[in-house]
Parts: sequence; structure tokens; C-alpha cells
Amino acid sequence: MKHERRFDLGLQLPEPLFIFELANNHMGDVEHGVRVINEFSAIARKFPKFSFAFKLQYRELDTFIHPDFKTRSDIKYIKRFSETRLDRAQTRRLVETIKANGLLSMCTPFDEASVDRIVEDGFVIMKIASCSFTDWPLLERIVTTSLPIVGSTAGIELQDMDNVVSFMRHRMKQFALMTCVAQYPTPDAELELNQIDLLKARYAGLRVGYSTHENPDETLPVAMAIAKGATLFEKHVGIATDVFALNNYSANPEQARAWLESADKAYAIAGVRNRRMEPSQGELDALKSLRRGAFVKRHIVAGERIKSDDVFFAIPTREGHVTANDWSKYTHFVATRDIEPNEPVLDGNTERRDVRAKVLSIVTRVKALLDQSKGVVPGEAELEISHHYGIDHFDEFGITMVTVVNRNYCKKLIVVLPGQKHPEQYHAKKEETFHVLHGQLNLRLDDEEQVYGPGSVVTITPGVRHAFDSSEGAVFEEISSTHFVDDSFYTDPEIARNRDRKTFLRHWIS
Repeated sequence: MKHERRFDLGLQLPEPLFIFELANNHMGDVEHGVRVINEFSAIARKFPKFSFAFKLQYRELDTFIHPDFKTRSDIKYIKRFSETRLDRAQTRRLVETIKANGLLSMCTPFDEASVDRIVEDGFVIMKIASCSFTDWPLLERIVTTSLPIVGSTAGIELQDMDNVVSFMRHRMKQFALMTCVAQYPTPDAELELNQIDLLKARYAGLRVGYSTHENPDETLPVAMAIAKGATLFEKHVGIATDVFALNNYSANPEQARAWLESADKAYAIAGVRNRRMEPSQGELDALKSLRRGAFVKRHIVAGERIKSDDVFFAIPTREGHVTANDWSKYTHFVATRDIEPNEPVLDGNTERRDVRAKVLSIVTRVKALLDQSKGVVPGEAELEISHHYGIDHFDEFGITMVTVVNRNYCKKLIVVLPGQKHPEQYHAKKEETFHVLHGQLNLRLDDEEQVYGPGSVVTITPGVRHAFDSSEGAVFEEISSTHFVDDSFYTDPEIARNRDRKTFLRHWIS
């Protein structure tokens, strides 16, 4: 039958969730079971940062055990289950005790009838034991409920795990996996905590936990599991008395407290998750005092941009000091007053201008136009951004170019973005030929203007003044004799006075 019960927490398992597994450690004595739940709940309340669940196990023994074997005390688990049998009223009392202590109630069914009973008894989380992980008749019944499901994976092949995860996802179930080893207790050398990494990588977005069966005196594994990103933790618990012995893989109250203290310390050491931590002021001050500050080498005039060649870096820094860590091709510093040699570059004597967003915008648009032109650009080619009147005016005056080769002959790929103009210039030595590959190029040679389209070829001899622009954008090849950096002469003298009219990028294609 289909159950419609809803989980009180909006079908979201809390994080982190620590699960006390009672299993058969109630020893078939409901009063003893109540004592275990109460004592471990008291421990849980000492760790308010954690969420806790208490887990029972349900088996309908009258049908779970074959009729011919019900009296076989020589078979380990038949003997164990039979001797620790609780009736329906007794198990419900355990559930009520869990809830009265403010813990989440969780249960593992080992047969279909137990699934229905778990829902009827008001549990809020369902667990699949490793031995039942591929028990498909049981899984089909479990997914008819609306409870979140946690599955243990001891001894499960990856292909089977893939199948079960797919089964749960297709049914839109809230599902989590717990790595564990089915040895009781598990030797340290066989805990295989790296399986947490495997599960997290293989099943993106799935909660991954750690079900522990190691010696209960061990507290390091839970800390390691936390560091690896596990968010669900399960441990068998119980209390030894004069009547009842405790098995060697279940934790007593003192061991459980130590286990949780180790987890608490691990979370404190691990710090924040999924975001960069916020540095303390003390940390920032310590780093600042070790950074090299910028000092000018020469007299800097107010309004002048301070370039890398104008500064040296040294300690000590002072309050408001611009440091080497602040310096990059994307951050420009313009003097707001005259600065004398050896004086520091400060927030108070400069204006900081960040051009990273502008450069990224240029690169994005250049790549888009190159894609439209179907051109192929050498992978290691450097991109040269020319901004003749400053990068702020690049969209009106400027171009970008890629130098493919520059020997006795030179080849460049030039991109003119829509609306851009290249100011008038001439060359004393270089002869160049423009081969238009894409778009329309308006080219003015001396005082004559003409429009060239794809396939057009035009040669410009030394001394000829030339300027160009494109309303829709253009890409063309410049094929020339050797390019010399001192062989470009602009007719507007303001451009020559601009010491900062080039930005070079080497890693821009990817």
C-alpha cells in the first residue's frame, strides 16, 4: 500500500546528523532499552550544534524466520533475534521515548511488513542495511513511503550501487549513502575512509555518511570522516549491566561522549564549508606588515598614471600603503598630487582604477567577432589591445591585434569592433597590405576614403597616412615588412604623449 506521511523537517535531513544505533542492544528488555535511549539522549543534549537520531531495527520474526528453523538456537542470528524479541507495544514505547527526548526516530526494516509498521509507528527516517541494499522486493516497498532513506554500502559492488542510486533518483526520493565495513569491530587498517571520497565524486549532490564499526575507543576515524565531507554518522550504542553484556563494537556512554567530542573538535578545526573563510583582523594585519609596499623612483606629477617602471617594492609598509599585492596590469594608479622619489604610493595620494571588467568585455567581444569570421588564431598568440586615448575610450578609438609572425616579413590579425575608429598614422619604413576577411572596413588613405569588403586587398606604402573604422565590425590580415615599435607616427600628437596605450594579454583564447 502507498503511504502519504510527510517528514516534519520538509524532507530534509539535518546536517550533521549523528545516529545512535540501538539494534538489539535493548536485549529484549524494554526497560533496559528505555534506559539506553535516555542516557544517550542526555549525552546528545551536551552537543547542541549536532542533530541526533536514535535507530531501531524491525523484523517480523514470525515470517522473517523460516518455520522449520524457528527453534534453532544453534544458528547465531536466529538465536539472537529470538532472544531479543519485543512485542508491538514495547517497540512503540521505545519510539515514544526517542521522541520524548527530542531526537529523530529512525528504523531499519528487514522485510516488507516492517516497512508498513515503521510508517504506522511514526518514524521519520528509513534505513536500508547493507545486507538489504539490493533486496529489490524490500526496496520496492520502501520507496512507497515518503520518508527520507539512508543506505549502508558495506560489501556492495559499484554497479549495484549505481543501480540503487538510479532507482532512488528516478523516484525522486531523498536518499543518502553511508560507507561502512561489515566487520564487527573493524580493524583500523580496514576502515577504508577513502570510500567517502569515491562516493562523493561518483554521486554528485548525494549526502554521504560514515557508519562506524571500529573499536568504540577509537575517536580519530570520525574526525577524518568529517574532514572528508561526511555529514551523517552512525554508531552502535548500548549499556553493560550485571545482567547484560555489551558487544565489542558498541559504544558505552563514556565512549560515545568521547566520539562526539572528537567530532566537535574536528568541526572546529575544519572551519567553514563551501565558502571562503572570513579572515580575522589580526590575520589581515599580520599579512599586511609582511607585504612589500610601492615607492616611486622618480618625481610623479599629479594626474600622471604610475606605471610599473616608476616604482620599486620594499618594506616596511604603512597605513593605507599600496602594496605589490595590489599591483597588476588590471589595476591602474593615478597620482592625485605630486609624489617625490622614495615616497610611498598611498590610497591617499592616488586614485585606483580597476580595468579588469573592461578588459574582459573587450576580450569577450573580440572572440565573438573572430568566431563569426571563422578565423583560426594561433593558440599561444598574444593579444594586443590598443587604446589610443586610454582604455575608457577604447570603444570609440582603438583596435585589437594578434601578431602571428614578425621577422623580415610580418603578419598580424586585426579586429575592429563595431563603431571603432583607428586614428590616422603613417609608417616611415613599413609597407603593409590589408586583406579583409570579414565585415566592412572603411579605409582612408591620405584624403581618399573607400569601403572594402571580404576578399578585398589593398597595399599601403611608407609615408601614406591611413585611418580606418567599421560600423559593423571587421577582421582583416595585415601582411607587411618587419614591424618596428618606433615606426608608427600618429598625426594627433596627444596619442604620442599617451604612455599607456597598449595592454597585452597572453592567455586569452581559452
